[in-house]
Amino acid sequence: MLPEGSIRVEHAWKRFRTYRGRRLLRDRVENRVAKLRGKVPRHNPWRWVLRDIDFEITPGEAVGLVGVNGSGKSTLLKIISQVMFPHSGRIETNGRVGALLEVSSGIHNDLTGRENIAVYGSLLGISRRDVALRFDDIVAFAELERAIDQQVKFYSSGMKMRLGFSIAAFLEPRILLVDEVLAVGDSAFQQKCLDRMRDVLTSGATLILVSHDLASIGAVAQRGLWLSDGRLAADGPIDYVLGEYRHKIEAITEARSLETVGRIQVRDLRVEGPDGRIPAANEPCRISFTAVSDFDHRCSLFIGASQGTSTPIWVKRFVTVLPTGESRVTLALPRLPLPFGNYTLYFGAFGRGRAELSPWQPVGQLSVTGLKMDPTPPAIVRLAPYYVDGTWTLE
Repeated sequence: MLPEGSIRVEHAWKRFRTYRGRRLLRDRVENRVAKLRGKVPRHNPWRWVLRDIDFEITPGEAVGLVGVNGSGKSTLLKIISQVMFPHSGRIETNGRVGALLEVSSGIHNDLTGRENIAVYGSLLGISRRDVALRFDDIVAFAELERAIDQQVKFYSSGMKMRLGFSIAAFLEPRILLVDEVLAVGDSAFQQKCLDRMRDVLTSGATLILVSHDLASIGAVAQRGLWLSDGRLAADGPIDYVLGEYRHKIEAITEARSLETVGRIQVRDLRVEGPDGRIPAANEPCRISFTAVSDFDHRCSLFIGASQGTSTPIWVKRFVTVLPTGESRVTLALPRLPLPFGNYTLYFGAFGRGRAELSPWQPVGQLSVTGLKMDPTPPAIVRLAPYYVDGTWTLE
């Protein structure tokens, strides 16, 4: 028997029917005639969303589950929580499971917030007395003191999420499953949720967190699972898994950056450190490229760096008159504020009235050597990998 708080997934497969068709007599007759004539359907009626998933999570582990949309993350959580079942394979859990899989997961719209807390606790096998003991903490954490006796159907999406997370996290689950629903809450409540997850982990519970916010996952989890097209692409320490996942995103972005689009295009991008070396953290860096313009433009050129996505860590603006043809543009940074790692450079050009001359798009890669960042406190999210130099003294 598994220890309390353990999860074991053995060779799990799951599929869904891609097209069920209309339920009209005409369609049924056409399908029957096609089968009698031996015509093979043009499409595969099934789509595999999980393919031979195999892993085990021990009690007290904090696991981050990452992957692009449609990779099977939410389906895997639903199978672990037994909301649905695999096509084949075996899933084992031991201990009370608290799951927040959707905004209104486990919440009934026609019941009040107070009634939902009682019902959820009963479903988890918790006595009324124990639920009553935790009731005030749940309501205070969810910040719903004035709305707890209203029907949930009158709650906003954020209020439903706060209620659902508070119930799942405060009724002492041995296994806590949290999907991307935290994105609904504001930044202050997200930090409260992260702090609560840390408290749950301190009590010895097991956590699986699904999020596209890689910084949040890196702040909470110690182990990572990366799902790609229904398969387990990576399983290991969270820094390693997030690094592999970011590398994949950067590879896709690099493929997109082979040719820029727009009235102003970028050619021959070069990134150099001192003496032509690879750029290093907290050292000078030069970014140069050839701008090819179809006309004389008075415009603003923007260049920034990100970790694969279009959201930049920093951006520099250059207001100029760009002549027709080719011009060499250089950005000199006296100190590169990025720590060790791989980044993507983005470029955009805009004219008067914010007229788009070249959309914000990836144009190349930036590899940085040298110094790494200091770790953050537990469950504290770093918004961006920005290097700050400094020295400590004690008197």
